[in-house]
Amino acid sequence: MAISGDAAKSLNTWTDLSGFGALRQTAQSDAKSALPAVAKQFESIFTQMMLKSMREASPGDGLGDSEAGNAWRDMFDQQLSVNLSQGNGLGIAQMLMRQLGGASSSSSGAAGGAKTDDWQQRLGTVVHAAKSVGADVVKWLPQDAQTFVKELAPYAQKAAEKLGVSVRAVLAQAALETQWGKHMPSHSNGDTSNNLFGMKAGSSWDGQKVSVPTLEFEDGVAVHRRAQFRSYNNPGESFNDYAQLIADNPRYAKALNHGEDVVGFARGLVSGGYATDPSYAQKIVAIANSPAMKEALAALKNVSAQPNSFE
Repeated sequence: MAISGDAAKSLNTWTDLSGFGALRQTAQSDAKSALPAVAKQFESIFTQMMLKSMREASPGDGLGDSEAGNAWRDMFDQQLSVNLSQGNGLGIAQMLMRQLGGASSSSSGAAGGAKTDDWQQRLGTVVHAAKSVGADVVKWLPQDAQTFVKELAPYAQKAAEKLGVSVRAVLAQAALETQWGKHMPSHSNGDTSNNLFGMKAGSSWDGQKVSVPTLEFEDGVAVHRRAQFRSYNNPGESFNDYAQLIADNPRYAKALNHGEDVVGFARGLVSGGYATDPSYAQKIVAIANSPAMKEALAALKNVSAQPNSFE
């Protein structure tokens, strides 16, 4: 059975993931015929991710750069990735087909006896992989303070133990930096960086990064700048990187081992130069003692198996 016209069209124009729905229907009756199209779709998405990584690795911020220009560039890269996957492409699709048993007629002897449900399972593997690559980074945005605390408490607990401070202090700093998770540095396509602590990407950072406008304080005066920030695949990576930085950098030694003393922790961060905002420490303390934080921690405590873990 051949791929339907609508499905084939969607797979040749941009990288429309909705085409997977049509491919699933085709796979119900003839999964083997759907495998080449899905493999090519995977290759196009994978190619797009490579192009995106190369773009982000470049210095950028040229005179002609703009948000609109970045959007058109992303659209161009999407279509380019589709075009590059046509024909023999980069060979990724052919490799997948060989791996899953659908490469050519020469392998038909071994593959011909495969059951339909086996082919559907193999096709599902490729579809899942393509969706995973296409998803890129996780888009995580909490609805309110309670959701913010509930979903991040396990990561904050681990970071707090490493730093010798309270979970409340760590969550308060993350809440300050992101307005309770609602505002994090984002890529040009809208994907969040999952950067919960405003960690900038200096010369020593070799991971993903995103360039966005930011507000800095110079001699007590707020100044708009543009800076590069670190980007993570998920919130857990952000907490781990943050905890490692604070624990290992001698600049922040005064921020360590304050237990429930949020004031001492916040002042230690400021004395180490973590932020340029002259009110940074006071803001952390205010959020840590706010009704929103107390209510969120109380709600978490009610469902926690360890009643005293998040005080």
